[in-house]
Amino acid sequence: MIDKSLLDAIKSYSERMTRPIEFVLGAGEHAKRAELVEFLTQVAGTTDKINLSSELDGNLSPMSFKIRTQDSDTGIVFSGIPSGHEFTSLILAVLQAGGSELKLDEGIQNLIKNIKQPLQFQTIVSLTCHNCPDVVQSLNQFALLNDGISNEMIDGGVFPELVAEKNIQGVPAVFLNGKPFANGKIDTAKLIEKLQEQYPDLLNGMATGEQLEQQDVVVIGGGPAGTAAAIYTARKGLKVTVVADRIGGQVKDTQDIENLISVPLTNGNELANNFAKHIKEYAITVKEMVSVKEIGENGDNTYQITLNTGESFATRSIIVATGAKWRKLGVKGEDENIGNGVAFCPHCDGPFFKGKNVAVVGGGNSGVEAALDLAGIVNHVTLIEFGDKLRADQVLVNKAQERSNIDIMTSIATQEIVAENGKVTSIIYQDRNTGENKTLDLSAVFIQIGLVPNSEVVKNLVNVTKFGEIEINERCQTSKQGIFACGDVTTVPYKQINIAMGEGAKAGLSAFDYLVMQ
Repeated sequence: MIDKSLLDAIKSYSERMTRPIEFVLGAGEHAKRAELVEFLTQVAGTTDKINLSSELDGNLSPMSFKIRTQDSDTGIVFSGIPSGHEFTSLILAVLQAGGSELKLDEGIQNLIKNIKQPLQFQTIVSLTCHNCPDVVQSLNQFALLNDGISNEMIDGGVFPELVAEKNIQGVPAVFLNGKPFANGKIDTAKLIEKLQEQYPDLLNGMATGEQLEQQDVVVIGGGPAGTAAAIYTARKGLKVTVVADRIGGQVKDTQDIENLISVPLTNGNELANNFAKHIKEYAITVKEMVSVKEIGENGDNTYQITLNTGESFATRSIIVATGAKWRKLGVKGEDENIGNGVAFCPHCDGPFFKGKNVAVVGGGNSGVEAALDLAGIVNHVTLIEFGDKLRADQVLVNKAQERSNIDIMTSIATQEIVAENGKVTSIIYQDRNTGENKTLDLSAVFIQIGLVPNSEVVKNLVNVTKFGEIEINERCQTSKQGIFACGDVTTVPYKQINIAMGEGAKAGLSAFDYLVMQ
């Protein structure tokens, strides 16, 4: 059932474990239970540090198992067979429950340990979703840090009745203490922010630990621009800290990358991993999975950085490389139905609409690629573009035109997304040539209309355009002395990986020139 190379890898990884763990199954019968038992038996058979207990837990379903260590529950439960993308979540949970180092910033660990409220998370996933494991892995670590926190990964394909009951049309779908908490792609920093919204006193009485000394450069963002900026400044011998929700940024959400010069083909995860490896070659402090909550001015040509973990430290300069996020349509019915038929990730949410009719809004490369991906899953795709022609590369347009289950509509303005009983049923659109409003029946709308700059953290400090882009000059200098910006968050045209890397290098060199003149 499990490939031998994966079993060999588990055996090798288990050498990091300092204490044994065991799988405890739920009681009862299920058509796939024998498959689950075989799966866990194979994993446990790789090392004497992993055991499959003969004990059964009557509180769990027949397709669930929990991880226990030293006769104590870890709070981690898997409901379903964690294969596919979730296999990594299982192995990390085993290793971390077995004593391996957690992959969370120390500040986040202190914050999670400080939580007094009982938190019971349920994370409904699809095994084909590449965003789901990040959420599952973060919440599993929360459970390991705090006895009052638990997380249950639930494979929606094994529990269709739960998916129907909770009206889930997008993953990951996170529930906290039985109520909706988060939906779709969400990183650890955002999970912390959402917890702080629900529990405003989360930081009260918390010791923040040892604070960083004053830095020469703080790079905010860990994508192509931020990585380049950090490496270039570190190579100059400066004290550099990178603050990022994740190293790689939006690159991690990209599938095939064919235009990175000198690399004919790579993918987002591979490139992001290479970013992390390159950063580790230098004396760079990395504060990953956290976010900057506030930037203050100290009055001595330095800035004060405050993180969402409560940590605070000074820096002589800042490089903003926060990238961009998906742009929304801004129409009625959009925000209300995210996760209920309004989606941004065809890879994650496409399988929920197998055999149904959907629309993709956006005729650029991302929109046409999304339509092509969905055409292999759903019954029919309508590709909608506001302009009078598609803006995607011709090779992609040709592929879309060749697919019999893709219709292309141009000069279309989406007016409203309509839902009934919590599910999207249609969109109302305007034919811009005639001015006539029409209705298109469908089950989902995938929005692919570009990006919005993530400039909120500095918008009150530096000049930004009406679109939110940070205004910079040819040296990546902003309107504020000591603050530089680079990549997709800026006014530089053409949002491309190659360009972001070059702009990051330029920003790093400019920051160095600024600092040596101080």
